[in-house]
Amino acid sequence: MPDAFPVAMPLVLAVVLIASGVAKLRAPDDLAGWRDLGVPAAFRREWLRRLHPWAELALGVALAVLGGWLGLLAALVALALMLAYTVLVARVVRRSDDTSCACFGARKRVTRVTLVRNIWLSLLALVTAAVVWANPLLGGAVVAATADLAWVVALAVAAVTAALVVWPEGEASVAVSPPAAAPAVGGADDLDYIRTRTPAVPVTMADGTVVNLRTLAARKPILLLAVSSVCGPCESIYERRDEWRALLPEVDVRLLLAEPAAMSRWTERDEPQSLHDVEEYVAGSIGDWATPTAVLIGADGLLAGGPVTGDLAVEAFVGDVYESLHGERPGQAGSVHDGPVRDGPVHDDSVREGPMRDGSAV
Repeated sequence: MPDAFPVAMPLVLAVVLIASGVAKLRAPDDLAGWRDLGVPAAFRREWLRRLHPWAELALGVALAVLGGWLGLLAALVALALMLAYTVLVARVVRRSDDTSCACFGARKRVTRVTLVRNIWLSLLALVTAAVVWANPLLGGAVVAATADLAWVVALAVAAVTAALVVWPEGEASVAVSPPAAAPAVGGADDLDYIRTRTPAVPVTMADGTVVNLRTLAARKPILLLAVSSVCGPCESIYERRDEWRALLPEVDVRLLLAEPAAMSRWTERDEPQSLHDVEEYVAGSIGDWATPTAVLIGADGLLAGGPVTGDLAVEAFVGDVYESLHGERPGQAGSVHDGPVRDGPVHDDSVREGPMRDGSAV
């Protein structure tokens, strides 16, 4: 086996792990993302999530500066980690859904390219485990890197690895630009509104069924009203929910409660059932908010407006949704607070039933 391999393989894998750890520290993932990716419940712990990027950093450094049996031990740990990543990604690809992964910081949709990349990294870890023992026990590949050939091989392998890591895999779950055909309501400031991907987080319906929020909205757009039965300003929002359902038959007006269905006096067991988010996955994924808050979830997998917080802001937001669909504000005087809401426009193509004007289905 060429002398370059014991140097090149550990160094390239070390760079990948260090880059991954740094990216995760800059853009931390959340436990909801781990759940979507299929991480077993036993490992979905907050302390493990926080430790994860630091462990990758430490493992990368160990691969670079350790050889002999210590380097082999580090390489075997890296191999187990890469194989675990590959299994998780393969399961997502097999499901053919649009789950995203924050594998290198920025959250991107998992595709076949992601799977090919992880298979490559697993092979890289396997070769590293086979050759790393030849490096000095202390100093590892860094000390052994004296021959020019080692750097030639390292650069070649690094080029292939970098290409697979940065190859476009699909849209990120954030910073998604609105479709050109989707008009915004509320003034010039709304041009800065960036439609983000609806989080694929679990919520529990009043009957106990656990559903994926993004999948539920794909059936029919949802106007989500986050309220609490112990919140004073939420009372008016709760009392007007049926009025708004009659006003907006195009969308499901659903209550979002942080209490379990059995413990909330506002639980709605008839359709549209209330949604219960005891772990606060929705708020944590869209943005921390106080109650009452409203957000419009489009059937196209993207947020269509909001979130807006406060009883008056929610009432005005309902008027914005109606205006975006019907071209005018509700005719009943005083039915909603008049005036635009600046916290986020309403994109009517996301809530209209039937094809969007650009031809895609919602």
